[in-house]
Amino acid sequence: MNDLTRARLALTDKQATCAVRKEGELFFSQEHGIKPLLNWLEEPDFFRGAVVADRVIGRAAALLLAYGGIRELYAQVISEHAARALEEHQIPFAYGEKVPYIINRAKTGMCPMERRVLEVSDPSAAYEVLKAAAASMG
Repeated sequence: MNDLTRARLALTDKQATCAVRKEGELFFSQEHGIKPLLNWLEEPDFFRGAVVADRVIGRAAALLLAYGGIRELYAQVISEHAARALEEHQIPFAYGEKVPYIINRAKTGMCPMERRVLEVSDPSAAYEVLKAAAASMG
C-alpha cells in the first residue's frame, strides 16, 4: 500500500479532516479549514516531500501545501481554483469531486480564505496573507 492510499484511509479510519504521510509516519487532524495546515507549517519542512489526503481543498489550502512542498495530494472535494493552483505548481493530485469553489460554513457564498487568495499565485505570499487572516479571526 502506497503512502497516498494510507493517508486516504486515515480520513475514514481516524475520522480525520486531513492526513499527512511522510517517511513512514502518519499525522492527522480533525480540525476544520486551513488551521491544521497553518499549525503544521510552523514546523520547518514538515510537508517537504509528504503526501496529503484532505476532505476539502480550496485555493487557500492548495497554496499552503505548495508552500510546504508536498509531493502529492488527494482531495475528497477540490475547487476549480485549487486544481489550477496545484497544476501551476506541478503538484500531482487526484480528487473525488470537483466544485466551482469552496462554500463557506454558513453556505451563503465562497469560503473567505479561498476568496482572499483568488488573485495570489505565489505560495509564500499566500502563506503570509492566510496566516494574518487566521490570526485576525482568532
